[in-house]
Amino acid sequence: MPDVYSHGHHESVLRSHVWRTAENSAAYLLPTLGPGLDLLDVGCGPGTITRELAALVHPGRVVGVDASEEAIREANRLHAGLDPAADNVSFVTADVYDLEFEEATFDVVHAHQVLQHLSEPVRGLRSMLRVTKPGGVVAVRDGDYAAFAWAPLDPLLDRWMELYHRICRANGGEADAGRFLLGWVQQAGFVDATATSSTWTFADPQRRAWWGGLWADRVEQSSFADHAIAYGLSDRTELERIAAAWRRWSEQPDGFFAVVHAEVLARRP
Repeated sequence: MPDVYSHGHHESVLRSHVWRTAENSAAYLLPTLGPGLDLLDVGCGPGTITRELAALVHPGRVVGVDASEEAIREANRLHAGLDPAADNVSFVTADVYDLEFEEATFDVVHAHQVLQHLSEPVRGLRSMLRVTKPGGVVAVRDGDYAAFAWAPLDPLLDRWMELYHRICRANGGEADAGRFLLGWVQQAGFVDATATSSTWTFADPQRRAWWGGLWADRVEQSSFADHAIAYGLSDRTELERIAAAWRRWSEQPDGFFAVVHAEVLARRP
């Protein structure tokens, strides 16, 4: 059975994806990049990070791949009509386990928030290793949900976290992937692996409103809701209460939320 993307592609999910930039989601990779490098962006979604990475390696070739045809259509739509100088970028559908590129094609392979959704993350990394040039870099970054921190405390947000873990587990993924990245990369055969961590923080009125509203909508309308109900983990009434808790949190003057990520840079031998 194919892997299941637990978030789905509802507008509330896309809203978070298009917010991501190379600076807020791939800062650990940026010092490694330079003009002329060929780069593969695995799980590119709508391509916001991909396009910014492409500008940094131009005229190097950049390919964004995603298993979702819907995501690739959106990436191509957003890319159309942009700076014609960004002619080094293309977007195609692809299976992370069977990347249809020749061995040793790319200098850099990047994957943001991908491995947490794979039932076989080490196998996915080995596929990335195959298409990386000897001495080339693989950069992976994933959240670690159990390490997230927030205030004020609310039992309904605790319940949200419990449901998220159970949904990911039912879909074959790992919500706490961040802490396992270094081990997975080592098992896949990479060398010179360096692990770091970074955060997204939502603690001012504007960012709280965006983050809380986003998750309130996801809890009620995205695949989170569909899976929670289909797997018998929750019901509409409870999901409405959790969504209300997210909106209530976003209105608190002392509202704080830290999203913890781990990231690894490693090289192909």
